[in-house]
Amino acid sequence: MTDKYRILVVEDEASTRKLYTKILRSVPGLLVKEACDGAEAMEMIKKSPPDIVVCDLEMPRMDGRELCRFIKADPESDLSDIYVIIVSAREAKEDKIRCISEGADDYLTKPVDPDELIARVKVGQRITSHIKRADLEKRRMFEEIDVLLIQDGGCAPGYNPVTAFITYHLEAMGRETYATREGFKSLVTGSDDDFVRLVYDPDLFKKLDHIPGVFHAAPLSESRGAQLRSERYRDFVKKSVQKKAAETIKRRKVRAIIAIGGNGTFKGVEALCNLLPTSIQVFFIPVTIDSDIAGTECIGQHTGIEMGSEKIRCYMADARTHKRTYILEMMGARSGFHALHSCLGARAHLAVLPNSVIDHKKVVEALNKREECVIVVAEGYKKEEREAKGLDLNAAEYFYHELLATGIEIKQRVICEPFSRDIRGAAPNNQDITLAQRMAYNVAQYLKAGTSRLMPAVRSGREFAIPFNEIHTDNMVEEDLLVLSDRLTGTNGMG
Repeated sequence: MTDKYRILVVEDEASTRKLYTKILRSVPGLLVKEACDGAEAMEMIKKSPPDIVVCDLEMPRMDGRELCRFIKADPESDLSDIYVIIVSAREAKEDKIRCISEGADDYLTKPVDPDELIARVKVGQRITSHIKRADLEKRRMFEEIDVLLIQDGGCAPGYNPVTAFITYHLEAMGRETYATREGFKSLVTGSDDDFVRLVYDPDLFKKLDHIPGVFHAAPLSESRGAQLRSERYRDFVKKSVQKKAAETIKRRKVRAIIAIGGNGTFKGVEALCNLLPTSIQVFFIPVTIDSDIAGTECIGQHTGIEMGSEKIRCYMADARTHKRTYILEMMGARSGFHALHSCLGARAHLAVLPNSVIDHKKVVEALNKREECVIVVAEGYKKEEREAKGLDLNAAEYFYHELLATGIEIKQRVICEPFSRDIRGAAPNNQDITLAQRMAYNVAQYLKAGTSRLMPAVRSGREFAIPFNEIHTDNMVEEDLLVLSDRLTGTNGMG
């Protein structure tokens, strides 16, 4: 920040320009320069941006509106912070509104009163001073990052609560919590705007709220969805991309990382660990509806099953009423955990999982003996086979395609329903909120103890930690449950 505020006076009428300059130079702390039109002003601004521009509306080559549009064109540019005061002989309300709508911060009508000009410039001075101070504080805030949260992959109930609870526990320990705005992608880009500072305490938030990038985490405690995450960043499998992320982490002097998500997020942070010094503590918290992290309950799975079962119950009621068969595609890319447990919770007639071996002829024969039926098919069912054949069919449609291929006529009306993503946006239930609290607290304790490369786990009520080298991302379902999931033929098995 400079001691003097830089003012650029833009006016094609020389006598008027000299008058404005004289008036403003009488004010201590102002450094005033002149430009004879918008085109000259634009070149001067490119070389050395001023803090405030006092600009005539009607000028040759480039008028005030065009210059204003140039300055305010990119909201992310430093030029957009320049305070623009348009001066015009036009007094019509429409002219003022048009200038303001195109980015001008203030509008003065000629003839200009010297005291009013000084007053308007001082207003701009206060505003730009506030912006400069906030920008400086932002740069300082993100120069060094204490604990960084990274969320990536598909949304699941519980992302927001666990984010709030981690912030709460770390803040109580005197640590500062940050997060990437868009998962691993933000690490690769690596600018200040790719990060946020999370604050739980309301009093502390009030003190820091004026700084861009400060986010109040407390309201996330029971919030749906995931405020700070991105769709899976598929380019992150590339070593060159991972190296860029690692360089950002080292440049920002990150002390600890907590990755939050499913199997893809774990694989991403595990890859990062190979590129980072061991002095950076790294942890992982499992949040995934399909429970694709083995050896633990995962935040989101309980809400997912509850919501999935309720959806199936609705289809079962409709199937009974209209005497029809529904084939529903549900979440379950690898093990089919969500599809299986939702099926069991609602007592649907059959669960078809990614590794299920199905006697399609027996299924058709069993269907023809019933008036209604609901079959649940996991989204990962024969996915590679579908892709290899180039078929644009979801898992439910493909299973129905296989039933038709038996050549046996199906007597009932069959309706195939695709996977419904509204489960991802469900409000986390008490089990998942409690699980989020337990895991957040445990991670904070691991960090305090100086450990690293650990995942908090909860199974059968018991809490423990799993080292990264013992984490498995193929959480296969228990075979005993498959018998319960087949009330249609009684022959469901695993290959």
